[in-house]
Amino acid sequence: MIIIAITGASGVIYSLKLLEALKKLNIETGVVVSKPAELIFDYELGIKLDEIKELANYFYEPNDLTSSINSGSFKFDSLVIVPCSMKTLSAIANGYGNNAITRVADVALKEKRKTILVPRETPPLRSIHLENMLEISREGGIILPAMPGFYHNPENIDDIINFVVGKILDSLNIENELFKRWE
Repeated sequence: MIIIAITGASGVIYSLKLLEALKKLNIETGVVVSKPAELIFDYELGIKLDEIKELANYFYEPNDLTSSINSGSFKFDSLVIVPCSMKTLSAIANGYGNNAITRVADVALKEKRKTILVPRETPPLRSIHLENMLEISREGGIILPAMPGFYHNPENIDDIINFVVGKILDSLNIENELFKRWE
């Protein structure tokens, strides 16, 4: 199972497209959506939480620290936080597991499970942002910023979004053809 955590940063389209791709591939998913992310889904895409829940096999409440995903004994393969706000990234880097998202990240890192954070912050980044990313990387987490390439000659916004989602799937070792690869 892949846990998809969605935080309150612009770019929730990435999580939507990732969930759609994983569902199409019949890969089991669990999703946890922060309250700010729920608002951003409505603002950026006009999508309500129920539509996101339908894309996943399981839904976890964002403030439920007793949730199964918050225990090292619960088996899941990978965690992707997309988009990952700088607040969430900071909490994870500093071991502050105050909600289901930061706690599942704590579990994933300590259990050495694949952990991918997709920060979505408009540059410039502060030094502390970079230091927090470095700390997570040192612990085995993958930092995959939502920074699309353009060598595949995107023709529209979907092509740009699919490039980032394809790179996430690549990091999960999931075959995909969401973008044209460099030849």
